[in-house]
Amino acid sequence: MAETNMMASSKGSVNSFAGKKVWITGHKGMLGSAVVRSFANEGAKLLLTSHAELDLTDQAAVLAWMEENRPELIFHVGAKVGGIHANATLPADFLRDNLMIQSNVINGAHRVGVQKLVFVASNCTYPTKAQQPISEDALLTGPLDDSIRAYAVGKIAGIELCRAYRKQYGCNFISVIPPNLYGPGDNYHPQHSHVVAGILRRTHEAKVGGKSEFVVWGDGTPRRELLHVDDLADAMKYIMLAPATHDLYNVGCSHDLGISELATIIAKVIGFEGKIVYDTSKLNGTMCKLLDSSRIRSLGWKPKIEEKAGLRSAYEDFLHLLQTPEARARIG
Repeated sequence: MAETNMMASSKGSVNSFAGKKVWITGHKGMLGSAVVRSFANEGAKLLLTSHAELDLTDQAAVLAWMEENRPELIFHVGAKVGGIHANATLPADFLRDNLMIQSNVINGAHRVGVQKLVFVASNCTYPTKAQQPISEDALLTGPLDDSIRAYAVGKIAGIELCRAYRKQYGCNFISVIPPNLYGPGDNYHPQHSHVVAGILRRTHEAKVGGKSEFVVWGDGTPRRELLHVDDLADAMKYIMLAPATHDLYNVGCSHDLGISELATIIAKVIGFEGKIVYDTSKLNGTMCKLLDSSRIRSLGWKPKIEEKAGLRSAYEDFLHLLQTPEARARIG
């Protein structure tokens, strides 16, 4: 693998985004929107396709579009995503759609000679009992969390597909694994949201409803590492420009919070002074998922956004959505 990595990293090295044709899949989602924002002053030609314009599960359509538009760099963000409840109830949808999307984009990137591709995976790809903090070498070393198994298997397949094209064809395809993301553009749906968005919404509703308490799913003991979506966008661009010494990078902040701690911080950000209660009938999910991000730190990258400031930006985004009728689908 070392020889293949060297071959892939030297092939088509990227020195600047200026003038480059950059395709950002899933550009309307939380992460995709952050990547687009980060390109405001780069001088790149962004290629942005909505689902209505290009269905990433349609192999023929994806390849035809790529052959016509010839992207040079790809940030492959587009995926079917959701929280614990969505993954537990819709496993076939998550596995099927993500396998198709990844296969079409990654194979197409090889077919049209893309210079470099960065694929976004998930920390749920790691075994539930992986040693903490979790290094990239822990992938495929143990069982996955049953509540999110289908999504995890799909993302593992994406990582391995990038590795396979890298090994067989020398493609410069690299995967990143972030922790729990939060920030502007999140999905605040009452059933399908991730942990930060879900707690933030329920806290806000308790405050404006004059309630004496709000509910957190689970018992509050699991721990989660959080990363602001703008920090991940910055890391992805950093990796796109950096010489590739590995094919997989964890991208985290290197510390975690208990769910109960997170709920307390969110309550302070929102200004809710009531009681926090825990619904133990809901799934906890994996108890701890702290990433070892020393590999990307060795390249010189580190996060910039402190959690309280990041959570304030997420709450401001939520308040904006409440006033934006066309965006209410993200609230439900």
